Amino acid sequence: MARVRLMDANEQMEDKGQVSLRPNTLEEYVGQAAIKKRLNIALQAAKARAESIDHVLLYGPPGLGKTTLAHIISREMSVNLVATSGPAIERSGDLMGLLTNLQPGDILFIDEIHRLPRPVEEFLYSAMEDFQIDFVIDKGAFAKTVKIKVKPFSLVGATTRAGLISAPMRERFGLMYHLDFYSVDELQTIVERSANLLEVDFVPEAAREIASRSRGTPRIANRLLKRVRDYAQVFGEAVITREIADQALSLEGIDLSGLDELDLRVLRTIMQVYRGGPVGIEALAATLNEEVDTLVDVVEPYLLKEGLLIRTPSGRKVTDLTRKHLGLVEASTGNLFD
Repeated sequence: MARVRLMDANEQMEDKGQVSLRPNTLEEYVGQAAIKKRLNIALQAAKARAESIDHVLLYGPPGLGKTTLAHIISREMSVNLVATSGPAIERSGDLMGLLTNLQPGDILFIDEIHRLPRPVEEFLYSAMEDFQIDFVIDKGAFAKTVKIKVKPFSLVGATTRAGLISAPMRERFGLMYHLDFYSVDELQTIVERSANLLEVDFVPEAAREIASRSRGTPRIANRLLKRVRDYAQVFGEAVITREIADQALSLEGIDLSGLDELDLRVLRTIMQVYRGGPVGIEALAATLNEEVDTLVDVVEPYLLKEGLLIRTPSGRKVTDLTRKHLGLVEASTGNLFD
């Protein structure tokens, strides 16, 4: 059974609580200011023309609000949203069923769109461009194409691996937005809003402590808030203070920079086993007994952003910031490995 990691930005079961912490409007959405401004212009223009908004591609690391933005787009346009994911659409017939049931202006949201099978992706091209499906009946000499009209719709695709989307697919999106990590100030605002929705009493310093350890990711910030809330409740604390937040997060093994045990294992392994690097990702994964995809998709993005890890043509290397963070500044003299 796969280990559930608290600092994994991918959605987990505990993120699907009864109290929805997602913002409902673009105005409530915190962060991504440039995207909000550009998206708002596109939404207002589409509504003024009484048209569907152009197809939208949202890409960036997990947990930054791509799904939330898709729901906001549907609410702002006052249309329904039909959600699915790339792995769930195995055949063209699955996609045809979704498309033919859409009403005019509806949003079709495909998460992990980079994982669509190629035949399904090609089936989607004509639907996106001409709002019709070219369905092939029979095979060989008896094959014929039947064109089936679909109602005008907007496709919103979300992906963490934009490089895996084919060029023909990318070219069919009129709007493409890259979501980046959040600042501590933005995350503090999100934590305070979520705490109010959860009816949790806190001081601003506690919200900032949680925000500073959330790896620039709202999903992680909300998850950590719930863990701190549980800790405070068990120990009979009526108000969450910075000290309570620090104790709860330290107990979970999360340091002041938001690194957990797996992050530190990666950095220490490169430092101690591979003398600071470079080391190939396959060799590193084998040493750690972890999946390559886990390291590439879950661990590396934040370490790269924080300057604790760099990629080179010959492999991964740690930086002076890593040595400082781990308290191993003497490594530059070579004493650590003598």
